[in-house]
Amino acid sequence: MKHVLSISTLYPNAVNPRFGTFVARSMEALAKRGAERGDWRVSVVNPIGLPPVAIGRYRALAKLPTKNEENGVTVYRPRFTLVPAVGARRNASAIAKAALPLARQIHAETPIDLIDAQFFFPDGPAAAWIAQEMGLPLSLKARGSDITYWGTFDFAREQMVEAAHRAKGLLAVSSSMAEEMAAIGMPREKIRVHYTGLDRDRFRPLTHTQLRAQLGTELGFAILDNAPLLVCVGALIERKGQDIAIAALAQIEGAQLVLVGKGDDEAHLRELASDLGVGERVHFAGSLDHDMLPLVLSAADVMVLPSANEGLANAWVEALACGTPVVTCDVGGAREIITNATAGRLVDRDPDSVAKGVLAVLNNPPMRPAVAAIAEKFSWQTNAIELGAYYDSLTAQH
Repeated sequence: MKHVLSISTLYPNAVNPRFGTFVARSMEALAKRGAERGDWRVSVVNPIGLPPVAIGRYRALAKLPTKNEENGVTVYRPRFTLVPAVGARRNASAIAKAALPLARQIHAETPIDLIDAQFFFPDGPAAAWIAQEMGLPLSLKARGSDITYWGTFDFAREQMVEAAHRAKGLLAVSSSMAEEMAAIGMPREKIRVHYTGLDRDRFRPLTHTQLRAQLGTELGFAILDNAPLLVCVGALIERKGQDIAIAALAQIEGAQLVLVGKGDDEAHLRELASDLGVGERVHFAGSLDHDMLPLVLSAADVMVLPSANEGLANAWVEALACGTPVVTCDVGGAREIITNATAGRLVDRDPDSVAKGVLAVLNNPPMRPAVAAIAEKFSWQTNAIELGAYYDSLTAQH
């Protein structure tokens, strides 16, 4: 079996079980396929950044095991010193220094064929240094904010572009993302599009006459059967645009909005909902596991996500798979997913436009099976097949 060592700060753990789950599902699908076919073995290095004194939320992270078997993947969690808020410039080098001895140890026990990074910053530059030190081919993947956010900082962009030129291959989650990578100086000829996957057993249209009532009981707030239900899935942070969704809600009579996710903007969003007189119609569900999320998406009439930027949002694909049309902004790979009125609407990033888009869907709702059919090409099995073939191409002549 060939062996890929993937470096990913974006990976779930016992403290943050919903963080980077899409990375874990991709790695797990490749590992499962590898176990069945004898092609790719998967190890993940999930570096844990801790400040010099691990207090508050860092205390629990400090107690995570340094090695664990998780759904067929061996996950290592070396620690590196993190300086919160101001240390981003040195994070890549700190990760590399912490992970290189571990990578050498893993290589001695089970030879590594490929070094991989599942997020471009700070993982990419760290992986590039490790690959160079070990004389191994390198693959790097861009997912969204690693390029659209970190690429706006000179120090991060320089580190990422240098890593991209060192890499044998690059992946992007959408064609739009590939063009953004090229625009900041990454070699376009190395970039291949690799779409996200989907758990098709979970994410499908779920119908039940008492679905909303049962959800309301489970989540702790009433969901009306006879009123439009909007759901917004994403971390409660400014770029996801929940404030715009709340302002749009004020223009949609009787509608309710469920916000799925946690984040620093929660207090501001609660205050905004109250100020706009829609506090009783906005519900904060927090983070939901993958058994509950399909139920919420299936119960909704529209999934609304007025993001400032995305790569290709998993929430778009998951909503469509549940038969729920999407109203979002023309960012990232949205045009590759929202291709017609059945899938939803692409709108400008302001409350009036979002409200108009939602009302257009509510006034002419598509058939749920037709919406779900749009997501048929997405699966973790397909994701693994394509990823394995791509890795094979990078290691064929090494």
